[in-house]
Amino acid sequence: MKGHNKCTTIGGDRGTQVFKGAGGKQLRNQMNCRNNGNFVKDEFYLEVRISWYQTQHHGSLAGPLCRDHERSNLLQFKESFVINKSASLDPSAYPKVASWTLEGNNSDCCSWDGVECDEVTGHVIGLDLNSSCLYGSINSNSSLFHLVHLQRLNLADNHFNYSQIPSTVSNLSKLTYLDLSSSMFSSQVPLQVSQLSQLSSLNLSSDHTLEIKKPSLRSLVENLTHLEKLDLSGVNIISLVPNILANLSSLKFLHLNDCGLHGEFPIGIFKLPNLQVLDVQYNKGLTGYLPDFQQSSPLEEMLLADTSFSGKLPASMGNLGSLTRIDTWNCNFSGSIPSSIGNLTHLNFLNLAKNTFEDHIPSSFGNLIQLSFLDLDSNNLTGPIPFELANLTQLTSLFLYHNLVSGQIPFGLTNLTQLTVLNLAENNLAGQIPSSISNLKNLEFLDLSFNNFSGTLEFEKFVKLKKLTSLHLSYNGISLLISETSGNTTLQKFQELGLGLCNLSKFPDFLANQDELQWLDLADNNFHGQVPGWFWNVSKESLEVINLSNNFLTSLGQHPILLPWTRLAIFDLHSNKLQGSLPIPSFSTLQYHVSNNSFSGKIPELICNMSSLEVLDLSNNNLSGSLPKCSHNFGDSLLILDIRRNKFEGRIPQTWTKGSKLMVINFSQNKFQGWLPRSLAKCIMLKALDVASRPI
Repeated sequence: MKGHNKCTTIGGDRGTQVFKGAGGKQLRNQMNCRNNGNFVKDEFYLEVRISWYQTQHHGSLAGPLCRDHERSNLLQFKESFVINKSASLDPSAYPKVASWTLEGNNSDCCSWDGVECDEVTGHVIGLDLNSSCLYGSINSNSSLFHLVHLQRLNLADNHFNYSQIPSTVSNLSKLTYLDLSSSMFSSQVPLQVSQLSQLSSLNLSSDHTLEIKKPSLRSLVENLTHLEKLDLSGVNIISLVPNILANLSSLKFLHLNDCGLHGEFPIGIFKLPNLQVLDVQYNKGLTGYLPDFQQSSPLEEMLLADTSFSGKLPASMGNLGSLTRIDTWNCNFSGSIPSSIGNLTHLNFLNLAKNTFEDHIPSSFGNLIQLSFLDLDSNNLTGPIPFELANLTQLTSLFLYHNLVSGQIPFGLTNLTQLTVLNLAENNLAGQIPSSISNLKNLEFLDLSFNNFSGTLEFEKFVKLKKLTSLHLSYNGISLLISETSGNTTLQKFQELGLGLCNLSKFPDFLANQDELQWLDLADNNFHGQVPGWFWNVSKESLEVINLSNNFLTSLGQHPILLPWTRLAIFDLHSNKLQGSLPIPSFSTLQYHVSNNSFSGKIPELICNMSSLEVLDLSNNNLSGSLPKCSHNFGDSLLILDIRRNKFEGRIPQTWTKGSKLMVINFSQNKFQGWLPRSLAKCIMLKALDVASRPI
């Protein structure tokens, strides 16, 4: 080297040679430095010199930091995609590669969005293009795989057009972090991923577009001995869980939910010394048992929902002092809930619903003062609601429905002012509904239906709950008092109202101002006479369920020929005294129940447009004439067709749709004549057919 570009040795150590001179640009090139009469071409020494020069110049270089060939590779990678906002699901997504340009002073690729470089060498070691709106395919020739110094690669939440993960991903042998989740890769995960032996984090979670079959899950992970996080959620694996996972002693996070896993889960995985999160939810074929847990376990989340794990919850669960989340929803656990769960004072989420737990709810649950979500529904729990639950002041959701819980609602429960959801339905609770329930100022959903509550209850108590949108009081023994002035009062917009068997004798006037209702149950009350005219305008664009059954209604009044509710799914008028012609609900209706009334006349031809019907029950009326010629069209979706005990006549239509789903047909006690149609043989799901002319 000539002039002021000299090569100097500090302390005679070849490894500490530094470049001394005024210029810095040449540090970007392969440097030749004479040492003891020889030229040195060694990138290591170059990196040491660069490091020294950066230190002397406060970290800045006269030229761009990144390597020319790596900048070129990045630009080629950018050009292989189009930017499409819909390619990323994250609402905050934006195209990070938009900053990748040579214009102006932006040629240093280490300053580009999502690019990370080594401060010493200038090599690109990190690429974070998560949610970058990239759309297009990645193939094995992609310039991405020339960035061989990459240690971290995140391409999550893009759309790679169902291309396969290229096998050349193995070129990136220094990777410690790889996230390809939710990016629309498809097909088999290549075995070459297993060659990335330095990986500590691997996330391939997808929406069932990827699969791991050949090679198997075992083959994929057996070399990844440094893994701390493995997320294969939603990947189609459909296999046993390999025992080898129990050997990954560094593993902290294991996510295998919704993978089609089956067979018995290796119990050794629970005992991994560093495991914090175990998530195997939504693998219904997966069986297993819980082990005895040691106090040294760092487990924080145990997510087993919708699997077939069984047996009892061990008392040693109380040793899992770090647990914040337990989810065993819809498993096969049984026995008593261990009181030792009350030791888990860091729990904020506990879901034991849909098992067969029995005995009392442990009073020790009152110790779980961090708990925000508690779901014990659909078990066989007995005894009273522990008054200790009043200690759970952080609780926002409490589900106890469909158990055998008895006694009264504890007074203290109404002091849980953070509650947004309270569901105590389908139990044996009794006594009066406490008026202090109006203290639950944040309540949005309240279901007390199907219990044994009694006494009178003022509707005004619920009007005070301004956030309440779902209220279910049906099928108790209460008398609901609704003020005459409530119709003129500005009420919250309800979405669900269950007021069946509430001893109402008058349609509640406040309904006339409700335009967001989805569910309305007024069955089993004391309504007489005519349905009020304003009723046909209630929530016309949102109502999905209307139940007026088991009342004493005689007339629908001047209702529209085609009822106005455009989203109606269930329409139930059965067991009244209604007369006149049949009302026709919207064509989207799934269930139509008008049995046990006095409707007369023919079935309107408009009923043929109800192509989504699953249940059609017109039985026990005074309907007459012949069946509409289109009635066979119902076979596409219809499960139950019941028109017994009317005055229909003529022939049963001769054509029934091939592949019919019909399970029950009842034509009995009418005046039909002629032959049974041969096409009924196409109703291969049929379990019951009744064409008797008189009661059997």
